[in-house]
Amino acid sequence: MVVQGAQNTTGPIPRGVAVVVRDGRVLLIKRYLRRERAGDCAMCAGTGAEGPECRGHRYAVLPGGHVEDGESHEDAAVRELAEETTLRGRAAELLWTGLHNGRPASYYLMADVTGTPVLSGPEAEEDCAENRFELRWAGPDDLDALGLHPADVREPLARLLREGR
Repeated sequence: MVVQGAQNTTGPIPRGVAVVVRDGRVLLIKRYLRRERAGDCAMCAGTGAEGPECRGHRYAVLPGGHVEDGESHEDAAVRELAEETTLRGRAAELLWTGLHNGRPASYYLMADVTGTPVLSGPEAEEDCAENRFELRWAGPDDLDALGLHPADVREPLARLLREGR
């Protein structure tokens, strides 16, 4: 299923995204981001906020990040999951594709996930008052309240959780 947009390999660097489900809940990274200027903030740019100051943003994302040169989208999702949460797993199924801040994103259901999630990598290093990161398990009814970004993934993700996958 395509959530929004199509995969574009000649444009912005694509993202691989990990969808980790346990007991009907999905692992999210809850964020608070504030930049001095709206022009320096990806979230302000994504919402069309004119600034000049960034008002700050509270939202959540699924673990994931850019696909490195020579890396598959699946491998990027697995690597980013380990880097951001210390969890290990494998990409079992491509759930959907879409856009994340104008970048193509591929969302993979993870299987054989082991470990206890602990914030790590650049997210742990950059965690501060103006750039907070928190790992959180969320059910299908929590996605809107947490401001899951991009919003287009909320409905298919809630459906996935309700189906018990």
